[in-house]
Amino acid sequence: MDPIITLIGALMLVISIMLSPLSSRLGMPVLLIFLVVGMMMGEDGPGGILFNDFKLAFLIANLALGVILLDGGMRTRAETFRVGLRPALILASLGVALTAAGSALVAWWVFDLHWLTALLIGAIISSTDAAAVFSLLQGRGLHLNERVSATLEIESGSNDPMAIFLTLMLVTMIEAGGTSEGWVALLMLVKQFGIGGAVGVAGGFIVVELANRVRLTPSLYPLLVVAAGITVFSGTNALGGSGFLAIYLTGVVIGNRPVRMMPMILQVHDGLAWLAQLCLFLMLGLLVTPSELLPLAGGGLILAFALIFLIRPLTVMATLWPFGFNRRELGFISWVGLRGAVPIVLALFPIIAGLPESQLIFHVAFFIVLVSLVVQGTTMAPLARKLRLEVPAGEDPYRRLPLDVPAAGDHELMLFPLRGDAWEAPRPLGQLRLPENTAIAGVFRKRTCHQPSPDMEVSTGDVLAMFATPAMLPELGKALSGRHAPKYLAERAFFGDFVLNGDALLGDVEQVYGIEFDQLPPELSLAECFARRTKGHPVVGDKVVLGPVTLVARATEADRVIKVGLKMDNQ
Repeated sequence: MDPIITLIGALMLVISIMLSPLSSRLGMPVLLIFLVVGMMMGEDGPGGILFNDFKLAFLIANLALGVILLDGGMRTRAETFRVGLRPALILASLGVALTAAGSALVAWWVFDLHWLTALLIGAIISSTDAAAVFSLLQGRGLHLNERVSATLEIESGSNDPMAIFLTLMLVTMIEAGGTSEGWVALLMLVKQFGIGGAVGVAGGFIVVELANRVRLTPSLYPLLVVAAGITVFSGTNALGGSGFLAIYLTGVVIGNRPVRMMPMILQVHDGLAWLAQLCLFLMLGLLVTPSELLPLAGGGLILAFALIFLIRPLTVMATLWPFGFNRRELGFISWVGLRGAVPIVLALFPIIAGLPESQLIFHVAFFIVLVSLVVQGTTMAPLARKLRLEVPAGEDPYRRLPLDVPAAGDHELMLFPLRGDAWEAPRPLGQLRLPENTAIAGVFRKRTCHQPSPDMEVSTGDVLAMFATPAMLPELGKALSGRHAPKYLAERAFFGDFVLNGDALLGDVEQVYGIEFDQLPPELSLAECFARRTKGHPVVGDKVVLGPVTLVARATEADRVIKVGLKMDNQ
């Protein structure tokens, strides 16, 4: 192998990583930086690298997407499926088909294409991209309400089979001169979803059993999971199913089962997912010739803006209205129709098949992705805050270390740095309200470990070492959080001064606080108020306005609100 090639490749990675802090400063998606660096190193840029091996690019892109989806699946909590599964699946199937049809109509009009070619472009750009969505949702410090985040994450992880099905069907039809048997297309769709879903879930349980039964060196567990995930991905593709759906579901199963060394697995996979995104977007940037995008700019902008401002919103409104989303939530989901690597990878199918308009299709798809990352990616976080879709979040531990000792069960050693205004004044450890089944293992201060005692005072700069189970993380994070949240996300400002149980009756609340709820019967509980207003799937942050009072869901369990914040109108 030419050492110059490896030198240039390594330098591209270094440059991209060093430029990544610009993402938060400039408000742009970090994936866009990777893509631009790849374009700059390509044949039209200062790098001058000519890379046009589409088959190699297709192989690398599929493997990279597999790693990204596996990591995203492992970070998707099963609890989110209760509120996000049904709407996300509708968006991932019917929504993709409607988006493809609307985009095809605009492409046919703008580029004066044959209707099959226009439909192919629509199918290629129809699905949102998991790499972009996971990166922006999980990497921007956004803590959105569960209904919105679950819908977006599940949709982006499961909508690839429909887009792949439509793309393959249309490529086959164009190759056959415009004919296709309906039952063959239906069989392809069933195989994509059916085989992908079944193999993905089964593969996840098998990986969990392997990781828990086989004793390995700790550093080998992350490698076992990624190798097994790629095996599921490749095996599903060989069987004719959707490898993307399979590896995402494998990750979901792994992430929601007790797995030995899970914190270490997640930590390593975070790095692997970033490496996959780096390589993927750098390579896709190398593939494109920027000078060939300029002639498409006018038509591409029309198609991109139609997709962003018209087609995606209409699709979201048409498919999600039965599920109890409010207008702010529908507006945000409409905006976060991010296009990323998947459309560009799907645009490689026509090139590999040798279709006559393949280069045009590829460059149109690439242009749509660029516009989506610039317009939607840079505005997603500010829009979420403007629409008030964030909910208060606790502090995450700086490090989680599994104990891997039978007597410890699933306890871990967690390190919590104390920071923020709340810890400026020293506080005795005995006054901390820590959840049950947790213990302070030690206090680190100025490179020294101190034995904890109830009268020992801690403040900003100290690090608490805690023994706790993963289930205690949300409560523990809130107890030790000291970061300065925006005013509207402060606990009292968001939830109100009073905390009530979900099973409290309206009649009792009326008597205690001197409030009258004329429109509802007094024997109704606060939890039942939320169930009525949210169609049975309440999440933290949901609000019910009752005259001069606003009820805010503070904690939920399954499909029931168990803690309610009460805010008066003057708050």
